[in-house]
Amino acid sequence: MRRSPLALAAGLAAGLLAAAPLALAPSTAAAQGARPVASPRDTARGTVGGVNVMVDYGRPYKKGRAIFAADGLVPYGKVWRTGANAATTLVTAGALDVGGTRLPAGTYTLYSIPSESGWQLVINWQTGQWGRVYDQAKDVARVPMKATKLSAPVEQFTIAVEPAALVLRWDMTEARVPLKAAK
Repeated sequence: MRRSPLALAAGLAAGLLAAAPLALAPSTAAAQGARPVASPRDTARGTVGGVNVMVDYGRPYKKGRAIFAADGLVPYGKVWRTGANAATTLVTAGALDVGGTRLPAGTYTLYSIPSESGWQLVINWQTGQWGRVYDQAKDVARVPMKATKLSAPVEQFTIAVEPAALVLRWDMTEARVPLKAAK
């Protein structure tokens, strides 16, 4: 059945008028305002003895919570994802010495175990998983970290790749492990 051009135009106009309220209405997200991500992703990059190092991690906020404590958000003696959400990833373009442990070039997941007496950095082969998925059988190493109390609180979790150390800072705590290019 062939329709006249006038009938086609009338049908098209009716369709556009019916769709106009949807096209002009703001999206639900825009109407509610864009919400910031609770723990945005960030990347720490640095060069250690000529070796490029990158850490991708989630950056949670303190928000008035107790962080590192027996009953804190990150309890003492428990494996922590070292950030938020997806697992924290370390990528090294060359071999590194991490606190006395030789780490070949590659991609790893970082976890940590905070405690009152000292921390451990856990380097794990498993990558690409959600942060709470941890398989101890895939640990490459557990390396001691030096933890110190800061003079002022750090509101948002931060990782830094310094020329000679990997440094974690959050709340009133800084934990660091020495880094150098491996021979």
